[in-house]
Amino acid sequence: MKFILIVNPFSGKKQGLKILEKIQPLFIESDIEIDIIKTDYSGHSENIAREFDITKYNGLLIIGGDGTFHEVINGLLNRSDQKKIPIGIIPAGSGNSFMHDLDLVDPVKAVNLIISNETRLIDVMRLQMGDEIRYGINLIGWGMVTDVGLTAENIRWIGPIRYTLAALFEILFKKSRKAILKIQDKIIDTKFMFIIGCNSIHVGKGMKMAPKAKIDDGLIDVVVVDHEISRLRLLSVLPKLYKGTHIFEPEVTYYQSNEFSIFTEKNNILNVDGEIIGNTPIKVDVIPQTIEIFATI
Repeated sequence: MKFILIVNPFSGKKQGLKILEKIQPLFIESDIEIDIIKTDYSGHSENIAREFDITKYNGLLIIGGDGTFHEVINGLLNRSDQKKIPIGIIPAGSGNSFMHDLDLVDPVKAVNLIISNETRLIDVMRLQMGDEIRYGINLIGWGMVTDVGLTAENIRWIGPIRYTLAALFEILFKKSRKAILKIQDKIIDTKFMFIIGCNSIHVGKGMKMAPKAKIDDGLIDVVVVDHEISRLRLLSVLPKLYKGTHIFEPEVTYYQSNEFSIFTEKNNILNVDGEIIGNTPIKVDVIPQTIEIFATI
């Protein structure tokens, strides 16, 4: 077997190259050839996935986090030849939200699955913003979710705890926004704290935002939080995110749908797989079981 391996040296706490050094002998021992490419800039992984000679390889591997995986998915799904190969994720990010769903946060365990050639198909969320289309594998968030993402990015040097600290900060400066949410033949026109569509259970660092989510069920799990929730209530609900019990709170509504749309008076930025990109209005739908990854079912 032969793989192309993309290494993001800047993911998480910049452990990508150290992890590469640790796992490379595993491939050598298994007589697997790897071509290594180190990323140099934001968007580099996406360009590689879109342009590399796919016919030479049995799989595309990445050492990185959710952001690197996001780039690779978008590159692969925008190839002119429309060809795809299995993707192997070797976690090196600070959140690794998607990998928590697979119980694959240990790089060595992830590599052993790749070597054993175990794969499964997963869903991808398609995000339409005017003429632009992007793809998400973890989350598409609006409102407070974007605010938390922005704040967390600005304190990236703190490490994984930045997600919790950012959430606390945004609760203190609680902001609500008006939007129209279309979902399951419903039109909801009101103010919200946030709306988040999830393909996987986890977001941030171990938060079970969408506890009913499955990465291959053809559904997006949409969590909606009412604007009338108080700061005190937000603080009391925050710890419940780590158990997934927040969905039973009266201010939280939980949907499972194959699509949803958000319309706003002004263009609001979004949080897509932890990346602050894009703008409302948006239409999101799911492409069922369209990407193959190295993982157990």
